[in-house]
Amino acid sequence: LDEFPGKEGFIHIAEVASGWVKYIRDHVREGQKVVCKVLQVNTQKGHVDLSLKQVNDHQRREKIQEWKNEQRADKLLQIVTTRAGIPFEEAVRAFAGDLVTTYGTLYAAFEAVAANPKALEEDGLKGSWTKAFVEVAQENIVLPTVTITGVLEVVSAAPDGVESIKSALIGAEKAGTGSVKVRYVAAPKYRMEVTAPDYKAAEAMLKESVDVAVDIIKKAGGTASFERSE
Repeated sequence: LDEFPGKEGFIHIAEVASGWVKYIRDHVREGQKVVCKVLQVNTQKGHVDLSLKQVNDHQRREKIQEWKNEQRADKLLQIVTTRAGIPFEEAVRAFAGDLVTTYGTLYAAFEAVAANPKALEEDGLKGSWTKAFVEVAQENIVLPTVTITGVLEVVSAAPDGVESIKSALIGAEKAGTGSVKVRYVAAPKYRMEVTAPDYKAAEAMLKESVDVAVDIIKKAGGTASFERSE
Protein backbone atom coordinates (compact mmCIF):
# COMPACT_ATOMS: atom_id res chain seq x y z
CA LEU A 1 0.00 0.00 0.00
CA ASP A 2 1.82 3.10 -1.29
CA GLU A 3 0.22 5.40 1.26
CA PHE A 4 1.25 3.16 4.17
CA PRO A 5 4.89 2.05 3.73
CA GLY A 6 5.55 -1.51 4.88
CA LYS A 7 1.85 -2.47 4.81
CA GLU A 8 0.29 -4.98 2.45
CA GLY A 9 -3.34 -5.64 1.56
CA PHE A 10 -5.26 -8.68 0.36
CA ILE A 11 -7.96 -8.85 -2.34
CA HIS A 12 -10.13 -11.96 -2.26
CA ILE A 13 -10.89 -13.40 -5.69
CA ALA A 14 -14.57 -12.49 -5.15
CA GLU A 15 -13.60 -8.81 -4.83
CA VAL A 16 -11.61 -8.66 -8.09
CA ALA A 17 -14.56 -8.37 -10.49
CA SER A 18 -18.36 -8.61 -10.52
CA GLY A 19 -18.45 -11.69 -12.74
CA TRP A 20 -16.56 -14.97 -12.77
CA VAL A 21 -12.79 -14.48 -12.87
CA LYS A 22 -11.40 -17.08 -15.24
CA TYR A 23 -7.98 -15.52 -15.83
CA ILE A 24 -6.73 -13.21 -13.09
CA ARG A 25 -4.39 -11.43 -15.51
CA ASP A 26 -7.42 -10.19 -17.43
CA HIS A 27 -8.10 -7.99 -14.40
CA VAL A 28 -4.78 -7.34 -12.70
CA ARG A 29 -1.11 -8.01 -13.47
CA GLU A 30 2.11 -8.24 -11.50
CA GLY A 31 3.58 -4.80 -10.86
CA GLN A 32 0.38 -2.98 -11.79
CA LYS A 33 -0.70 -0.06 -9.59
CA VAL A 34 -4.44 -0.21 -8.84
CA VAL A 35 -6.95 1.69 -6.73
CA CYS A 36 -8.83 -0.36 -4.13
CA LYS A 37 -11.43 0.15 -1.44
CA VAL A 38 -10.59 -0.85 2.12
CA LEU A 39 -13.23 -3.28 3.36
CA GLN A 40 -11.89 -3.93 6.84
CA VAL A 41 -8.71 -3.82 8.89
CA ASN A 42 -7.72 -6.36 11.52
CA THR A 43 -5.26 -4.40 13.65
CA GLN A 44 -4.34 -7.43 15.79
CA LYS A 45 -3.34 -9.61 12.84
CA GLY A 46 -2.27 -6.70 10.63
CA HIS A 47 -4.61 -7.81 7.82
CA VAL A 48 -6.08 -5.27 5.38
CA ASP A 49 -8.91 -6.60 3.20
CA LEU A 50 -9.41 -4.74 -0.07
CA SER A 51 -11.83 -4.67 -2.99
CA LEU A 52 -11.03 -3.92 -6.61
CA LYS A 53 -14.56 -4.27 -7.98
CA GLN A 54 -16.14 -1.78 -5.56
CA VAL A 55 -14.19 1.16 -7.01
CA ASN A 56 -15.91 3.00 -9.88
CA ASP A 57 -14.16 4.92 -12.66
CA HIS A 58 -14.77 8.32 -11.06
CA GLN A 59 -13.32 7.21 -7.72
CA ARG A 60 -10.37 5.63 -9.51
CA ARG A 61 -9.55 8.81 -11.44
CA GLU A 62 -9.88 10.97 -8.33
CA LYS A 63 -7.63 8.73 -6.26
CA ILE A 64 -4.96 8.51 -8.95
CA GLN A 65 -4.96 12.29 -9.30
CA GLU A 66 -4.76 12.67 -5.53
CA TRP A 67 -1.82 10.26 -5.43
CA LYS A 68 -0.05 12.15 -8.24
CA ASN A 69 -0.65 15.44 -6.43
CA GLU A 70 0.93 14.12 -3.25
CA GLN A 71 3.94 12.83 -5.18
CA ARG A 72 4.33 16.32 -6.63
CA ALA A 73 3.82 17.90 -3.22
CA ASP A 74 6.72 15.85 -1.81
CA LYS A 75 8.99 17.18 -4.57
CA LEU A 76 7.83 20.74 -3.95
CA LEU A 77 8.50 20.31 -0.23
CA GLN A 78 12.05 19.24 -1.08
CA ILE A 79 12.47 22.50 -3.01
CA VAL A 80 11.13 24.40 -0.01
CA THR A 81 13.56 22.75 2.41
CA THR A 82 16.49 23.39 0.04
CA ARG A 83 15.65 27.09 -0.20
CA ALA A 84 15.06 27.36 3.54
CA GLY A 85 18.25 25.46 4.33
CA ILE A 86 16.42 22.80 6.35
CA PRO A 87 17.06 19.03 6.02
CA PHE A 88 14.05 17.31 4.45
CA GLU A 89 13.67 14.80 7.30
CA GLU A 90 13.69 17.64 9.80
CA ALA A 91 10.99 19.48 7.83
CA VAL A 92 8.79 16.39 7.83
CA ARG A 93 9.06 16.21 11.61
CA ALA A 94 8.83 19.95 12.25
CA PHE A 95 5.95 21.20 10.12
CA ALA A 96 4.78 18.80 7.38
CA GLY A 97 2.43 17.09 9.84
CA ASP A 98 0.94 20.46 10.87
CA LEU A 99 0.28 21.29 7.22
CA VAL A 100 -1.56 18.01 6.67
CA THR A 101 -3.56 18.47 9.87
CA THR A 102 -4.55 22.02 8.88
CA TYR A 103 -5.27 21.53 5.17
CA GLY A 104 -6.01 17.82 4.82
CA THR A 105 -3.12 16.99 2.48
CA LEU A 106 0.28 18.48 1.73
CA TYR A 107 -0.80 19.37 -1.81
CA ALA A 108 -3.90 21.12 -0.46
CA ALA A 109 -1.55 23.24 1.66
CA PHE A 110 0.34 24.33 -1.45
CA GLU A 111 -2.98 25.10 -3.19
CA ALA A 112 -4.22 27.16 -0.23
CA VAL A 113 -1.04 29.24 -0.19
CA ALA A 114 -1.11 29.66 -3.98
CA ALA A 115 -4.62 31.11 -3.61
CA ASN A 116 -3.76 33.18 -0.54
CA PRO A 117 -0.09 33.97 0.28
CA LYS A 118 -1.10 34.85 3.84
CA ALA A 119 -2.85 31.52 4.48
CA LEU A 120 -0.05 30.08 6.64
CA GLU A 121 0.10 33.20 8.79
CA GLU A 122 -3.69 33.34 9.14
CA ASP A 123 -3.78 29.67 10.18
CA GLY A 124 -1.09 30.16 12.82
CA LEU A 125 1.74 28.33 11.03
CA LYS A 126 5.06 30.08 11.56
CA GLY A 127 8.75 29.40 11.00
CA SER A 128 11.76 30.24 8.88
CA TRP A 129 10.39 27.92 6.17
CA THR A 130 7.16 29.84 5.48
CA LYS A 131 8.70 32.39 3.09
CA ALA A 132 10.17 29.63 0.90
CA PHE A 133 6.89 27.71 1.07
CA VAL A 134 4.93 30.69 -0.22
CA GLU A 135 7.44 31.29 -3.02
CA VAL A 136 7.35 27.67 -4.19
CA ALA A 137 3.54 27.52 -4.04
CA GLN A 138 3.17 30.74 -6.04
CA GLU A 139 5.69 29.57 -8.64
CA ASN A 140 4.46 26.03 -9.18
CA ILE A 141 0.75 25.67 -8.38
CA VAL A 142 -1.85 26.57 -11.02
CA LEU A 143 -5.19 26.62 -9.27
CA PRO A 144 -8.05 24.70 -10.93
CA THR A 145 -10.84 26.85 -12.33
CA VAL A 146 -14.15 26.49 -14.15
CA THR A 147 -15.71 28.86 -16.67
CA ILE A 148 -19.42 29.36 -17.29
CA THR A 149 -21.13 31.69 -19.76
CA GLY A 150 -24.45 33.24 -20.66
CA VAL A 151 -25.94 35.92 -22.90
CA LEU A 152 -27.17 39.20 -21.44
CA GLU A 153 -29.60 41.24 -23.53
CA VAL A 154 -29.92 44.92 -22.59
CA VAL A 155 -32.14 47.50 -24.31
CA SER A 156 -32.69 51.19 -23.65
CA ALA A 157 -34.66 53.65 -25.78
CA ALA A 158 -33.75 56.62 -23.61
CA PRO A 159 -31.73 59.53 -25.10
CA ASP A 160 -28.77 58.51 -22.98
CA GLY A 161 -29.47 54.79 -23.48
CA VAL A 162 -25.97 54.05 -24.74
CA GLU A 163 -24.46 55.38 -21.52
CA SER A 164 -26.95 53.42 -19.43
CA ILE A 165 -26.07 50.19 -21.23
CA LYS A 166 -22.38 50.95 -20.81
CA SER A 167 -22.86 51.50 -17.07
CA ALA A 168 -24.79 48.25 -16.75
CA LEU A 169 -22.05 46.26 -18.49
CA ILE A 170 -19.27 47.89 -16.47
CA GLY A 171 -21.23 47.17 -13.30
CA ALA A 172 -21.55 43.53 -14.30
CA GLU A 173 -17.78 43.19 -14.79
CA LYS A 174 -16.98 44.82 -11.46
CA ALA A 175 -19.46 42.71 -9.49
CA GLY A 176 -18.22 39.71 -7.51
CA THR A 177 -14.73 38.78 -6.39
CA GLY A 178 -13.60 36.65 -9.35
CA SER A 179 -13.10 37.11 -13.06
CA VAL A 180 -16.12 38.46 -14.97
CA LYS A 181 -15.79 39.42 -18.62
CA VAL A 182 -18.45 40.96 -20.85
CA ARG A 183 -18.00 40.75 -24.63
CA TYR A 184 -20.07 42.23 -27.42
CA VAL A 185 -21.94 39.68 -29.55
CA ALA A 186 -24.46 41.65 -31.60
CA ALA A 187 -26.65 44.43 -30.31
CA PRO A 188 -28.41 44.12 -27.94
CA LYS A 189 -26.67 40.88 -26.87
CA TYR A 190 -23.52 40.57 -24.79
CA ARG A 191 -21.69 37.42 -23.76
CA MET A 192 -20.89 37.10 -20.05
CA GLU A 193 -18.05 34.83 -18.99
CA VAL A 194 -17.26 33.99 -15.37
CA THR A 195 -14.17 32.11 -14.14
CA ALA A 196 -14.05 30.82 -10.56
CA PRO A 197 -12.49 28.01 -8.47
CA ASP A 198 -15.62 25.83 -8.70
CA TYR A 199 -19.10 25.72 -10.25
CA LYS A 200 -20.90 26.81 -7.10
CA ALA A 201 -18.79 29.96 -6.80
CA ALA A 202 -19.07 30.60 -10.54
CA GLU A 203 -22.86 30.35 -10.53
CA ALA A 204 -23.12 32.69 -7.56
CA MET A 205 -20.77 35.18 -9.19
CA LEU A 206 -22.65 35.06 -12.50
CA LYS A 207 -25.97 35.67 -10.74
CA GLU A 208 -24.53 38.63 -8.84
CA SER A 209 -23.16 40.17 -12.05
CA VAL A 210 -26.42 39.71 -13.92
CA ASP A 211 -28.44 41.15 -11.04
CA VAL A 212 -26.23 44.25 -10.95
CA ALA A 213 -26.54 44.82 -14.70
CA VAL A 214 -30.33 44.29 -14.69
CA ASP A 215 -30.77 46.63 -11.73
CA ILE A 216 -28.75 49.41 -13.37
CA ILE A 217 -30.50 49.24 -16.74
CA LYS A 218 -33.99 49.00 -15.25
CA LYS A 219 -33.39 52.05 -13.03
CA ALA A 220 -32.40 53.91 -16.21
CA GLY A 221 -35.70 52.96 -17.82
CA GLY A 222 -34.39 50.10 -19.98
CA THR A 223 -35.01 46.36 -20.03
CA ALA A 224 -32.76 43.35 -19.62
CA SER A 225 -32.92 39.56 -19.87
CA PHE A 226 -30.40 36.80 -19.38
CA GLU A 227 -30.04 33.31 -20.83
CA ARG A 228 -27.57 30.84 -19.33
CA SER A 229 -25.45 28.91 -21.85
CA GLU A 230 -25.21 25.12 -21.63
